Amino acid sequence: GILTASNQIKETNIERYIIMGELSLDGSVQSIKGALPIAIKALEEGFDGFILPKENAKENAKEAAIVSGLKVYGVEHISEVIDYFDRHKALEQTIVDTRAEFQKNLEHPEFDFSDVKGQESIKRCMEIAAAGGHNIILIGPPGAGKTMLAKRLPSILPPMTLQEALETTKIHSVVGRIGAQKGLIAQRPFRSPHHTISNVALVGGGSYPQPGEISLSHNGVLFLDELPEFKREVLEVMRQPLEDREVTISRAKFTVTYPSSFMLVASMNPSPSGYFNDPNAPMMSSASEMQRYLGKISGPLLDRIDIHIEVTPVPFEKLSDERKGESSVEIRKRVTKARALQTTRFLDSEIVHYNAQMNTKQIRKYCKLDAASMQLLKTAMERLNLSARAYDRILKVSRTIADLEGTSSIESTHISEAIQYRSLDRDGWLG
Repeated sequence: GILTASNQIKETNIERYIIMGELSLDGSVQSIKGALPIAIKALEEGFDGFILPKENAKENAKEAAIVSGLKVYGVEHISEVIDYFDRHKALEQTIVDTRAEFQKNLEHPEFDFSDVKGQESIKRCMEIAAAGGHNIILIGPPGAGKTMLAKRLPSILPPMTLQEALETTKIHSVVGRIGAQKGLIAQRPFRSPHHTISNVALVGGGSYPQPGEISLSHNGVLFLDELPEFKREVLEVMRQPLEDREVTISRAKFTVTYPSSFMLVASMNPSPSGYFNDPNAPMMSSASEMQRYLGKISGPLLDRIDIHIEVTPVPFEKLSDERKGESSVEIRKRVTKARALQTTRFLDSEIVHYNAQMNTKQIRKYCKLDAASMQLLKTAMERLNLSARAYDRILKVSRTIADLEGTSSIESTHISEAIQYRSLDRDGWLG
């Protein structure tokens, strides 16, 4: 801008370009954050090209070049920009085949369910959670495999669409998290923040608001390991984004809204010692200690978690079994098929896309029960003393189980299975 204003660059077409970079005293240009959203905006505003730093070219220039219809050039020194405009010296254009890039990144996942020994009932539960987009909490002693299972959940979620991949890449671009040679993020994100995380780091913020972990998990999974260890106020600020699937950060001069549509996966020990009701445990917890421990998780947050499942340690016979379990690819086929049914079901809704998002009206419409199923649910509610909040959750989960089986109606077997996934609602959990 200074060079043009002082007539050191005489090219009049310069206003057709976005030129960005961190300029060093020696004239070299350093990389920037947020290349992708800048490139998308440049295209929307009708600019012809985008000139940005060539440093980490396969990161920034490639990232921006994902936007079709915009010419992207990477430079190392400001002299290259001067020569381009003043002497018409050509710059090498960065070209990316967006769809080919997207397909290339849809490779087999790093973590696969075939590596998990035993735990068939937990795998089934994770499949149901993935199929309906249900938030889930895993309850079990240390070493039971809760983290191992959680890490594999993204591998069975439906593959991201190109639009979802672009949305996700934009968010990671803003915070400079696009890895070298990666370009487009095609694998669903998996974020696992430490329990000492602050409010700002989780939901986003700062003087110049940056996305937090919940936005970096957009279109993927947010895993909160040892949930009761997180600060209560940190968990409370997450409640609204879980409902709205976006987070708004307000500052004095401007307001920023970041998307945060993610699946929440939490894990916890069943007691402070981790060995609740285990006669062989080295430590036992009293009822009052249990109450204080579980009391760290608020009822409103638990209201937003559809599935509670107990995870038990895998016996030696299962661990030593050489046979491979079912692969994530096979499980994902069933999940994708169930999600397709839900897409058709909620075609007339702009905000509901899968079962976990259903409101009360939609639950009554799509989760109708026959007399036998209604009686089974009534009996379970009374005998297990299930809380009122469990009722809608059971109906949502049973709808997903029916979708996995490809049946239009909810049957008593589906209700029966869904009832098993409400451990923390049962009276007598504290013994």
